[in-house]
Amino acid sequence: MALDDPRALDVAVVGAKAANLARAASARLAVLPGFAVTVDAVAAASAAGGFSNLADDAKDALHAAWRAVSGDGTRSVVTRSSATSEDAEGSSMAGRFTSVLDVWGWRGFVGALDEVAESARVIALDGSGSVEDHTMAILVQPFLPAAMGGVLFGADPVSGRLDRLALATVRGGPDALVSGEDGGSSQVLSRHGRVLTTEGDPTVAPDRSTRHALAAMARRAATVFGGPQDVEWAVDADGRLWLLQARPVTTLGTGVASGPVLGPGPVAETFPDPLTRLEQDLWLDPLRAGMAHALDLTGVVPRRRLASSPVALAVGGRAAVDLELIGAIPKPSSLWRKLDPRPGARRLRAAWRTGRLRNAMPSLASALVADVDDQLAAIPPVATLDDADLLGVLYGTRRALVALHGQEVLAGLLLTGGASASAGASGGAAAAALAALAEARRAGVPDERIPARYPVVLALVPPAIRPATLAPCSAALPVTDASPTSHMNAIDVDDVASLREALRLRARWVQEISAIAAWEVAERLASRGVVDDPDTVRHLPLAELEPALTGHGRVGAVREPASAALPAMFRLDALGRPVAVAVGGTRAGQGAGGGRREGVVVHDAAGVVGHEGGTVLVTRTLAPGLASVLPGLSGLVAETGSVLSHLAILARELGVPTVVGVADAMERFAEGARVVVDGATGDVEVVS
Repeated sequence: MALDDPRALDVAVVGAKAANLARAASARLAVLPGFAVTVDAVAAASAAGGFSNLADDAKDALHAAWRAVSGDGTRSVVTRSSATSEDAEGSSMAGRFTSVLDVWGWRGFVGALDEVAESARVIALDGSGSVEDHTMAILVQPFLPAAMGGVLFGADPVSGRLDRLALATVRGGPDALVSGEDGGSSQVLSRHGRVLTTEGDPTVAPDRSTRHALAAMARRAATVFGGPQDVEWAVDADGRLWLLQARPVTTLGTGVASGPVLGPGPVAETFPDPLTRLEQDLWLDPLRAGMAHALDLTGVVPRRRLASSPVALAVGGRAAVDLELIGAIPKPSSLWRKLDPRPGARRLRAAWRTGRLRNAMPSLASALVADVDDQLAAIPPVATLDDADLLGVLYGTRRALVALHGQEVLAGLLLTGGASASAGASGGAAAAALAALAEARRAGVPDERIPARYPVVLALVPPAIRPATLAPCSAALPVTDASPTSHMNAIDVDDVASLREALRLRARWVQEISAIAAWEVAERLASRGVVDDPDTVRHLPLAELEPALTGHGRVGAVREPASAALPAMFRLDALGRPVAVAVGGTRAGQGAGGGRREGVVVHDAAGVVGHEGGTVLVTRTLAPGLASVLPGLSGLVAETGSVLSHLAILARELGVPTVVGVADAMERFAEGARVVVDGATGDVEVVS
């Protein structure tokens, strides 16, 4: 069926690839002439054992069509898959079926048709290893000896920007690019073809007139098909631009990440590990409220800015804070700052010196510390509490944490001496905790009893809801002159650092009491058959604990997987995913999308087997044969290749973070290393 036949617009008759080209040709886009071997004809040939076994009338019709396209055999042709399931909105099936290029002669043509038809059986991409049978037609066109070719996306597939075009170019036809063998030159263009960024070999990049023609093709294709298209193109020896394939951009991102710059740094010491849902409710929500109160009280942040900020939040279970809000990174300049050049810290210290805060805060902090100590001492063993009193402990600790965090943040804002003073104070607490741990070991105190006898050791242990607090174990502890009781009771009201350290330690003790109470709730619910096991309770919101304790039905929880380690600085995209803020504008590679995940490095596709925490395949090229292992990957890193190659498209569709163009990746990332792959920025970071 010729591409100019009106019936060729039907995907069910000629498959998606041929139907799309027929539609493009009818809209006067530059499409090579050709024909489709229909779905019915391919099915008949497969049933007969191959195209050479077709009935004579069908074979004669096929021979006549081949002669017309090949010029009676004087030109070679291409035979390309045109399955009804490929080039669709939901999935491109990019590179999953076979195409045979530069086919000469009738016998070669018949053999190529058989090869394409046989590729309709593919391994499913759901990780099951099962085989899928797809309905296949075959597209036949003259082979185009191209001077250059490539892939053009009518939108940026990684960021989702609709005002950008993503272009990849290689010498010759686009097959070397889409197969992942040649990364060529990559450019980001404006809607009208102006170059915005360039990567790779600049000598391969198309000239100005070709770029403008490509941009016009992208705009026209988007109009014809109703949205941005993934276009394969080629330029012949005479400089004419041809459209070889058009399909929807299936992996369009969610938009440019926006909002405040966030980061885990200020809270990484307190919450180094992912927090469950209940842990977030018990500890992160009070931190957010306390920080907001402190910032509002000092007036260093406009209330409108404070109201629009998350202040502190969990991303994939990992805690982060608004770095701009707390002054960890410079804020944009404003008219007021130009009129009043004193930094916020200087203005705050000025208020401190004038006594507006100096007279109030030390006594308030000391009173709060004493009050918290009294309340902690008054709590009986949690096993003796009834359900209502247990819930009272959980809600009461939240209120105490709001006050403790608020005053701790206030002390930090007022701390003269900046980061160095803060680091020294933290070191003092750690030294006291290590001294207490060493003393406990010398006294033969069992590990599970150490926190009760020496509560200061909790400064070394991050909070977590668990059966028992585990004291940090070490064969050799450093020698220290610190007293085990320092930073517990002694508070110098004239030293803001001392106040801050006392507040921080009480916050940790309050977190521990709430963790013990939460685990008691978990064990009670498990013993009553309300949950399958105590660990389930860690993944419930706090608001569901009271109904669970008083109700009679079973409760289930959604256990959200923890995200990879967060970037040092990032913004969130429209789906709440972190997109790293590039530092200095340099990147290790080119992000091909798929998100951000963590895993253990392997170099051989055969090694993609169930590593705990995921597997990252580091390879030389994005070979199409790797498609079958994609479902089992947490990341894919290649030394060469293009973000517009078939395998990169499939990886994005499956949500596998992919980075290409990472020089010496096989040497830089050894097997067994744990890395974080960021498909948005192109960063590959070694975690361990």
